[in-house]
Amino acid sequence: MAGTDLSLRTALASLALLLVVSGFVKRRMRRHPLDNLPGPPSPSALTGHLGQLHSLEGWDFVRGLGNYGRIVKTRGLLNRRELYVTDPKALHHIIIKEQDIYEETDEFIQYVNHYLIFGVIARLLGTDFALDSLNKLVFGGGLLSSLGETHRKQRKMLNPAFSARHLEAIVPIFYQVSYKLRDAIHSKVKESSQEIDMSKWFTRTALELIGQSGLGYSFNNLDEGPSHPYSGAIKQLIPTVSKLIIPMLLLPYFSGIGSPAFRRAVVERIPSVAVQQGRNIVDLMDNTSRDILKAKREVIQRGGEAVTQQVGNGKDIMSVLFTDPMIVQYNSQAAESDRLSEAEIIAQVSTLVFAATDTTSAALARIFHLLAQHPNVQARLRSEVIDARVQAGDLDYKAISNLPYLDAIIRETLRLARKDAVLPVSKTIIGVDGGNINEINVPKGTLLMVSIIGANRDRQIWGEDAEEWNPDRWLSPLPQSVMDAHFPGIYSNMMTFLGGGRACIGFKFSQLEMSELKHYILSHALTRYYLKEVVISLLLESFEFSLSDKEIVWNLGGIITPTQLPLVVSKIES
Repeated sequence: MAGTDLSLRTALASLALLLVVSGFVKRRMRRHPLDNLPGPPSPSALTGHLGQLHSLEGWDFVRGLGNYGRIVKTRGLLNRRELYVTDPKALHHIIIKEQDIYEETDEFIQYVNHYLIFGVIARLLGTDFALDSLNKLVFGGGLLSSLGETHRKQRKMLNPAFSARHLEAIVPIFYQVSYKLRDAIHSKVKESSQEIDMSKWFTRTALELIGQSGLGYSFNNLDEGPSHPYSGAIKQLIPTVSKLIIPMLLLPYFSGIGSPAFRRAVVERIPSVAVQQGRNIVDLMDNTSRDILKAKREVIQRGGEAVTQQVGNGKDIMSVLFTDPMIVQYNSQAAESDRLSEAEIIAQVSTLVFAATDTTSAALARIFHLLAQHPNVQARLRSEVIDARVQAGDLDYKAISNLPYLDAIIRETLRLARKDAVLPVSKTIIGVDGGNINEINVPKGTLLMVSIIGANRDRQIWGEDAEEWNPDRWLSPLPQSVMDAHFPGIYSNMMTFLGGGRACIGFKFSQLEMSELKHYILSHALTRYYLKEVVISLLLESFEFSLSDKEIVWNLGGIITPTQLPLVVSKIES
């Protein structure tokens, strides 16, 4: 009997093994829907193309993907098939037409999100945010870390604070901050031209701009003293994330182990400089957000002059969220599930500060680097700004919008700046087997990477000069190929600010910040006037910028930033 039982168990085990092997072989032999798509060979069975896609020096690889077409098969963790998409018709389906199908994944929310998410540290730290996910533990349950109805609810509540009416009201704040920047730079070059790392000053300025106009809070970041710790944290966040991209991908499988206190204890004992740097960044962001919100609530509770005399004079975005009658009424009458919770309000602080600071400072750095490379463009823009201010003095929101060359420069810089479903294509793809592909069956769970860089630099759409910075392209009708592409972006036929439910809520705010600064810094002779276009305008009025003999390296990432921006700054005499 014992021998019979043993034989039976052996037979059953053999059958089970046979079934497993058979299933594995069938799956391997079955052609995957994405296998016919062209793409580069995978360099690693473990990490696929992740190292190349997320490298700060990955420019050549990203440019090379364009050789495979507008929808390219890449490989992710454990060689998982993924799609790299620049095709405008496919982007329209992903972002607009079928955005519910192509909802951002939990993985995206946890560890990608334009590489701004520091989940690998935050999840383990157990930061005391109420909403529990990797990105939420860094930024809380804000716009960067919410999906579906939660995301739509937050946008509905926040949209009024980003209206044109409120943005026009905070323009004077932009001037005040920009004057401080102009004075700080002037103190360095009043005797002679100097080489200045403008990247550092743009980060300081962007942080102070969003602090005063967004939160009614001053980081006191534009004097000769050391910069606010938050400024340094922002500069270090993305480089630190890039060092931890592989652990971030593995983290969801281990992040539920133990309590938050246990996970924090584990992180504190990991012998990694990047991990410990990340821990400090997360703690700083969390503590700063809470301090700002606490101070804001105390001012709002006192009311009256306390509100109007605070930084920003009560016109900042956070004050609007707390005091605007329409928003207050909506929030008080809304169902509990539709209101912004305390955790979500805290989250908006981190989201607003980080997103606005890093993107604005990076864009300003790019613009001034390009202006230094093209002195004729810089002189032409300076002339436009000065002429406008001589005629009209302080330029209001509408006047700034009517400076065509300034607008063209901003547009051109932003252009160069990133269920089973059927994904249509605008141009037939030649498959690996030589056949034509006119639509792609995308298996459920496939990760798609929307390539802003690829879409904004497509030569077949933008022309052979797509990689070149040419502001004049915006001063005449765009090529018909651009108009026919029908990109789903919300701004100027490009994907820089995305579109649909994931469109950047503050894109008008971002435009205004850049225009203000560019206008303000160009003419020392007109310093008695307030400036309208915060950073760009101010600096170009008072100073001239030229290249130094040092190399400027731009790092590829969710936000493309320079390691440093050493420019020679010269004072323009009256």
